[in-house]
Amino acid sequence: MAALRVLLPRVRGPLRPPIHSSVWRPFASGANFEYIIAEKRGKNNTVGLIKLNRPKALNALCNGLIEELNQALKTFQEDPAVGAIVLTGGDKAFAAGADIKEMQNMSFQECYSQKFLNHWDCITQVKKPVIAAVNGYALGGGCELAMMCDIIYAGEKAQFGQPEILLGTIPGAGGTQRLTRAVGKSLAMEMVLTGDRISAQDAKQAGLVSKIFPVETLVEEAIQCAERIASNSKIIVAIAKESVNAAFEMTLTEGNKLEKKLFYSTFATDDRKEGMAAFVEKRKANFRDQ
Repeated sequence: MAALRVLLPRVRGPLRPPIHSSVWRPFASGANFEYIIAEKRGKNNTVGLIKLNRPKALNALCNGLIEELNQALKTFQEDPAVGAIVLTGGDKAFAAGADIKEMQNMSFQECYSQKFLNHWDCITQVKKPVIAAVNGYALGGGCELAMMCDIIYAGEKAQFGQPEILLGTIPGAGGTQRLTRAVGKSLAMEMVLTGDRISAQDAKQAGLVSKIFPVETLVEEAIQCAERIASNSKIIVAIAKESVNAAFEMTLTEGNKLEKKLFYSTFATDDRKEGMAAFVEKRKANFRDQ
């Protein structure tokens, strides 16, 4: 949740595809974001790409950025052509933390009455899969934001950490909870109590990250994964995501019961019929998201 102020002066300008690039597809007519860039990617525009774009502050997560992120997520969620979403930052930083200047003078009463940081959780309510493509720093709120996503791909130079303890506070957007579930108590406790960071390689070994790629190919690899997901039935993908996420909230017995119910529910869909018929007939399935 904490940004590393000492790093800010070394940031360079943002990396953004030129308008004439063949991969550039505007997010929506009239969209005017200040802190993010949103566009559709993939051969059939099936992937929503959101890039955090506040480079001078290492993509520090100010309130305006989170509001724009939530708006873009909502639009992609409601777009029937989009089957998966990729969230990324710059080569230097995915997001170096929350905006400390915004919260520095807040009181307990303000935090409590305003439910401070509650709107950060909107990303966890998106039914479509969200892949975090993390290059550079994912610290504090940046690490928490990545962990709210469904899959984390990391660039080989990525670093993850929860340095809030160094600012006299603790993580407030899921850092102590999601990190512990992802890497186990011992490593999570060490990271939270010392503020130490871990490398992409250590994060993969601990189970926080699923794959590591070169910095320059990371985003495209995430988009390719999102395209593969988007080629499946959207309604079945949403059911599968719900079932996996339930594993973090339920006992094994309760989770297995829910999985069975969700499995049974797929038999009420046309896409389940189509998928099995295509398998038997040795052809590619033509899912209609029904």
